[in-house]
Amino acid sequence: MLVDDTTGIHCRLDELLAERGMTVAELSRRIGITQVNLHVLKSDRARAIRFSTLTAICEELNCQVGELLMLDVPG
Repeated sequence: MLVDDTTGIHCRLDELLAERGMTVAELSRRIGITQVNLHVLKSDRARAIRFSTLTAICEELNCQVGELLMLDVPG
């Protein structure tokens, strides 16, 4: 699991897409977010995310925010 060293936040977008048999391209088309922005998010390189983007992803993937973004707690 790749985790952002600065925030300790891991985005599970890859896992959620795989569970739903969906591609980044399909999600991008459905929610109107560029594939590049989704790739930045899923590779844990994002420094911020708009609530509107978070809402769109969660609605389309039928998940809660806590299923998409996880805090990697040491220990």
